[in-house]
Amino acid sequence: MLVAVSACAPVRIKGNAAMMQAQSARESMLGARHDWTVQARLAVSDGEHGGSGGLTWRQDGDRYRFVLRAPVTGRSFQLQGGPDGAVLEGLDQGPVHDIDAQRLLARVFGWQVPLARLRYWIKGLRVPGAPAVLRFGNNQLPSLLQQDGWTVEYLGWFQGDATPVPRKLFASKGPYRVRIVIEQWNWKLK
Repeated sequence: MLVAVSACAPVRIKGNAAMMQAQSARESMLGARHDWTVQARLAVSDGEHGGSGGLTWRQDGDRYRFVLRAPVTGRSFQLQGGPDGAVLEGLDQGPVHDIDAQRLLARVFGWQVPLARLRYWIKGLRVPGAPAVLRFGNNQLPSLLQQDGWTVEYLGWFQGDATPVPRKLFASKGPYRVRIVIEQWNWKLK
């Protein structure tokens, strides 16, 4: 029997006990890192419409700042916020506010982006306290995570650091797709 420790959330595992033990150690280490920045390329789609561009995602505890740069127009949008709500800037009509960032992106662009979950998934972690299915690849790192109706495929990892972090992940739920290809991770030291 495989042993899975994840904040008392049920998890089904396709791998072995050693892989799950290594994943639990990764989750413990990376779960404690709340301040980081990634430089990446982002693409989102609802099955009919979408968008893509360069992404800078800065996470400072519960506060975040996303800057999305469109490749063709050079236009940029900035989404920032935290527990008290979110504001999207760079729109023709001026800044738009909402208490929920995910709802804000859906309302303005039609994008379904699970922002609160992505904060964990981008680091290769399960969202604590939620049931999950986790599969491992030949590299003994997660290759697939299913959680909250979303499927996250991990298609590449940075392994130079002591703790591997994703390089490429694709998340999907029905017609909705979020693809992130990370160029660089930066960790803030406290």
